[in-house]
Amino acid sequence: MLRVLAVDDEKPLLEELLYLLRSDPRVLSAEGASDATEALRRITRALESGPDGADVIDVVFLDIHMAGLTGLDIARLLAGFARPPLIVFVTAHEGFAVQAFDLKAVDYVLKPVRPERLAEAVRRACAQSGRSGEQPPAAGPEAVPAVPVARAAAPEAVGAPVAAVAASAASAAARGADRAPEQIAVELGGVTRFVAIADIAYVEAQGDYARLHTDEGSHLVRIPLSTLEERWAARGFVRIHRRHLVALARIDELRLDAGTTTVRVGVAELQVSRRHTRELRDLLMRQAMG
Repeated sequence: MLRVLAVDDEKPLLEELLYLLRSDPRVLSAEGASDATEALRRITRALESGPDGADVIDVVFLDIHMAGLTGLDIARLLAGFARPPLIVFVTAHEGFAVQAFDLKAVDYVLKPVRPERLAEAVRRACAQSGRSGEQPPAAGPEAVPAVPVARAAAPEAVGAPVAAVAASAASAAARGADRAPEQIAVELGGVTRFVAIADIAYVEAQGDYARLHTDEGSHLVRIPLSTLEERWAARGFVRIHRRHLVALARIDELRLDAGTTTVRVGVAELQVSRRHTRELRDLLMRQAMG
């Protein structure tokens, strides 16, 4: 079984990747590092402990674009060690695949990460590490697809036929069209759920992603907050801050304290920016007056 280190400087993406890795029965342990410095510290400690040490790392799942050292920089540094851990790159960018395989990467997984694609990367890592009887299929620069000028969806595997990707995207769009007015699809651990928009209390921006908060929990979707603001305006969602979009009907309380405005949405207290305060107060007043 594999002992894994996942490295990504975007916390929501790191948490999602760790969740998927820990759900795989072939992964004994999966720890996270949020920057290159922390990753190198953990890897160095693992190498110093030896192949049977408590801190050993078999494979590193590595983002490429990070502040400071990139994932490619880390891979080049590790190449200088006698027994470096295996490397699987996990990135939103196709353009570094040739460099990645030149650095002897086991696999190159494109974001957003699909559970079945990640499972294949784990299988290849198991095979190459000698922790299974399988032999990893050959992977190299010749398997890298040409980078399209524009596309509706990123291929899920290096070398995936463009026609298959297009067909898959069209099929997914057709399946989601009927649900779009009332529900939004969220995916976690290989399971797709449809969350009723009416159940969403507020939305929080997290980079290019958005976290949907309901009474039962939260869900991460790869949709910018600005897009949801536009789509859900007619459903009573209002922007109160650059980070938050709130269902007007779910606001329990508006507070004004020393020049700071906040709203209470269930147990959450969210700040309202000055530029949105007057508009929000007017909307709440109109709602209260029927």
